[in-house]
Amino acid sequence: MWRRLTGLIRKEFVQIFRDHALVIILVWAFTAAIYTSGHGRAMEITNVATVVYDLSRGPASREFLSHLQRPYFKTVAYIDQEKDITKWLDSGAASIVVVIPSDFQRKADGKGQAEIQVITDGALAMPATIAVAYIVQISSTYSVSVLKARAGIAGFNLSNLPVLDERVRVKFNPNMDSSRFSSLLELMNMITMVSLLLTAADLVREKEHGTLEQLLVSPARAYEVFIAKIIPTLVLVLGLSVFSIFLVAKPAFHVPIRGSLILFYSVSVLYIFAMTSLGIAIAVVARNLSQAMMIMLLILQPMLFLSGAWNPPEAMNPWMRKLSVISPMRYFIDFGFGVLLKGNGLYLVGWDIGGIVVFGVALFSFSLWRFQRSIAR
Repeated sequence: MWRRLTGLIRKEFVQIFRDHALVIILVWAFTAAIYTSGHGRAMEITNVATVVYDLSRGPASREFLSHLQRPYFKTVAYIDQEKDITKWLDSGAASIVVVIPSDFQRKADGKGQAEIQVITDGALAMPATIAVAYIVQISSTYSVSVLKARAGIAGFNLSNLPVLDERVRVKFNPNMDSSRFSSLLELMNMITMVSLLLTAADLVREKEHGTLEQLLVSPARAYEVFIAKIIPTLVLVLGLSVFSIFLVAKPAFHVPIRGSLILFYSVSVLYIFAMTSLGIAIAVVARNLSQAMMIMLLILQPMLFLSGAWNPPEAMNPWMRKLSVISPMRYFIDFGFGVLLKGNGLYLVGWDIGGIVVFGVALFSFSLWRFQRSIAR
């Protein structure tokens, strides 16, 4: 058995490394894809191109506008005519226009409630919403400072009044740096997709070229053929994920590794086994490579949406939250973030490990049963 299995595994490695395009894709998936995802999928926004239309031109407006600073805002122009607002927004040279009305100084001095107008380019809804939220926060801070100045002039001491002291503590990511989250999420996505792609494409290619029948008439048994398909993928994906964490995620994004890497990679072996088993199941059902890719996309999209990667299960509709338990990615993402970012131990991630093991055993058993049934026909 071991001699047959060793020969099959050697054959799989040779086939993979002969495909130079596939090797380039593998390297890209665990280096450039993770790097660009960490930099390009940030939840916060910086250097928002801002145009100012100041009709007041007084000390109060200058004080307010002085808060629109880098890294969040970048003032690109001061305009003098209202018609220029549309020109700047339509050309894409500015994302936000801040309009200060002519009576801003008079109202800020105590003659009423001062107001400003913010006009945004809502084509990209999320950055526009975040930018407006930043300006709302700046306005709130400025309003408090104006209120304190007015009270001081009137002889009131606000320090004796009851105040709500809000202190927000963010655990595990105090600086709210989304690149840490994005890079690790992309790493787990690559582990999932590459594990599926390698095994499914390899087995379907064997079917298309007619070499699978040669394996079936050999002394090797069906489960030995499957194991020989799984082990090279497991070795490559696991090795590239180690390379990705230590040479991409940590140096580029300073991702803190708070938990046990031994625990993470040990469970990653189980997850890769589950995903390769799913890839084999897809290849057994599909008739050609194109059909296998379509089935893979059909499975990957719902699995990703139900995983909680972008919306936590608690924020989903009740029926979607219940349906998310059938997504293997949910267990792996919860486990990965829990171990790497939070430092959770085995007793806190046992449920996730159990889910991964159940899916792995079920998928391997189904693919083996389906394969043996197709042979019997």
